[in-house]
Amino acid sequence: MSKITRRKFFGMGACLALVTNAASSAQVARPAASFPRPSRAARALMRDAIDIHTHLDPDSFGPHSSQTTRALDVVDMAHRARSAGMRGFVIKQHYDQTAQLAYLARKAVPDVEVFGMLCSNHTVGGLNPEAVHHFAEVLGGHARIVSMPTWDSENYVRQSKNPTRPAVPVSRDGVLLPETIALIETIARAQIRDSSAKLALATGHVSADEALLVIREARRQGIDRIVATHAIGHPIDMSMAQMKEVAALGAYVEFVVGFLSGARASFTVQQYHDAIREIGPAHVILSSDGGQANRPFPDDLIAQAAHELRELGLSDAELRAMMVENPAVLLSLPPRSE
Repeated sequence: MSKITRRKFFGMGACLALVTNAASSAQVARPAASFPRPSRAARALMRDAIDIHTHLDPDSFGPHSSQTTRALDVVDMAHRARSAGMRGFVIKQHYDQTAQLAYLARKAVPDVEVFGMLCSNHTVGGLNPEAVHHFAEVLGGHARIVSMPTWDSENYVRQSKNPTRPAVPVSRDGVLLPETIALIETIARAQIRDSSAKLALATGHVSADEALLVIREARRQGIDRIVATHAIGHPIDMSMAQMKEVAALGAYVEFVVGFLSGARASFTVQQYHDAIREIGPAHVILSSDGGQANRPFPDDLIAQAAHELRELGLSDAELRAMMVENPAVLLSLPPRSE
C-alpha cells in the first residue's frame, strides 16, 4: 500500500487549545496542548474499548533515550479511560516492563483494567527469558504482552538517525536465532502470578519478514494470542499480502491511529478503512499508539478514528470487534455483553 499526501486528522478548523479534561486539573501532571475533543457520538463508540498501545509517564526523556515527552501518566490515563467508558488499556514503554505501573494505576482507579507490557530491548537484557519470568511474577498478575525488540530491533536501528548503534537481532539469513526461539518458548510457558491468563506476544519493530517468522514459531509453540505491531506503518511496512498472512496464521493485525495524526501522519482514514475491510475486522485491533505531548490523548485519538471509519462504512459491530472484543481475547479477558 503506497503512502499518499498527508491529511489533517482532527482537522475541524479549530486551533489548538489548552487541555480540557473530564478529570480535574489536578489529575493531569503536565498539561499539554490538546486537539478539540471528539463529538459525543464519537465518544460513545469508546464504551468497553481497550487500548493495547499507550505511551505514558513515568517514562524516560532525554538525549540518550531520544523519546518524546509524555502528555499524561498512567493514573491520568486511568481517569480518562473511566470517563470515556473504556474497559482499560495496556501501558507500553520501550525500556521497561510495566506490570508494576498497572498495579498502581488499578489501585488509584480500581474500576479500570490496566495491564503491563515488556519490550525486549537492551534495558531489560534484550531477548531475556529471566525478564519475562520477572514480568509475569510481578504482584497483581497484570502482565499481559511481551514484545519483540522495538527501538533496539535491527530493523528500527537500521532506519534510525544512528544506524550503527548496537541492536538486538532476532534472526540471521531468514532464520530465527536460538535466543529468539528460547524467548518465545518462555512466553508460551511462563505463568502469570495469581492469574489463569496467558502471556500474549507482540512482534515489535522487527521487519515484516521477521515478524512472520516470529508468528509462525509462536504458533508452533502453542501461543494463540499474538499481535503484529502496527504492521501497516513504519518501520514494519507490511504489504497487504503479508498482513493477510498474519491473519491467516491466527494473529491480529494492529492498526494504530497515531499514524493518522500530526507529524506522524502517513495514511488517510480511507486507506485504513480499505485495508481493514480487505483483511477483515475480525483480525484487526484498533489502538492509539498515543500519549505523547502536544498530540491528542489516546482515547480521543481512537474515538475520532472510529467515528471517521464508521462514516466510511464500518458498522458498530465491526468497530466493537476491533476495539472491544479482539483486544479482550488478546489479553485473556472474558467477553462483556453489549
